[in-house]
Amino acid sequence: MIYTVTVNPALDYVMQLKEVKSGEVNRTDDCQFLAGGKGINVSQILNQLSVDNTAWGFVGGFTGKELVRQLNVKKIVSDFVTISDDTRVNVKIHAQKETEINAAGPKIDAQEIAAFKARLDDLNAGDIVVLSGSLAPSLPTDFYEELLPTIKENGAEFAIDTTGQALLDTLKYKPLVIKPNHHELADLFNTTFANKEELLDAAKKLMDMGAQNVMISMAGDGGYLITKDHIYHGTAAKGIAVNSVGAGDSMIAGFVGTYYKTQDPVEAFRVGMACGGATAFTEDIAVKSQIDTVLPQIKVEEVQ
Repeated sequence: MIYTVTVNPALDYVMQLKEVKSGEVNRTDDCQFLAGGKGINVSQILNQLSVDNTAWGFVGGFTGKELVRQLNVKKIVSDFVTISDDTRVNVKIHAQKETEINAAGPKIDAQEIAAFKARLDDLNAGDIVVLSGSLAPSLPTDFYEELLPTIKENGAEFAIDTTGQALLDTLKYKPLVIKPNHHELADLFNTTFANKEELLDAAKKLMDMGAQNVMISMAGDGGYLITKDHIYHGTAAKGIAVNSVGAGDSMIAGFVGTYYKTQDPVEAFRVGMACGGATAFTEDIAVKSQIDTVLPQIKVEEVQ
């Protein structure tokens, strides 16, 4: 089983209008609530790949109930901890410019945190936990790191999609895969890359620090996979990018879901690249038919 973790999910209130006039009454052309969260995006792609998964996290109040209802409609299995505070609402305004107003998130108390950590006791060897997304402000900054000893003790693997020191702190627990983009990779080592060799040397350092596999996404330049023995380059799919939201989540989902079924990191990388590209070419998270269209475009070759 794969478990996706979204500790600070949101109902995104998406408002469409031609123009926002500051200080005046504005009326929308269309609006809707959409369940949002990086782990939820991962679950959506895993469903498209027919990989069993369960979404974990925290939900509360009428907004939390609506979020779970939407997941049920999409046939996403969830087992959230119910909290006393309300799941946050983020406002997305699509007008002459795109504007986002993201709420910080709910208060989560010690008892609710303990209930979530108890979920980890159900993990078994071969399970994979995908940790991604922002933390609610009431959670400790090392919350993800706190979960890792229990995950590993139960024989499960984990993938993590975060940045900066929070990412570096998890490497000693040997994540199955991490996925910084080339800008995030440079920031990890407080540097810039003059060429491909410097970028790959930095990625190798992450392997030396404990990562089992490192994917580097490079937008239109494709991406790299660094494994224990080799380095591979994957071509970027051809299409018009209309949506960057969820593309990275889709790439992680494609890798983890395929690796779970095949234990083949190279094929997992190829499917991950396809999932990321397919989502980038649509205004929502990609569906199977879109992934299947993109997949034949992804060519992976060994470069080292």
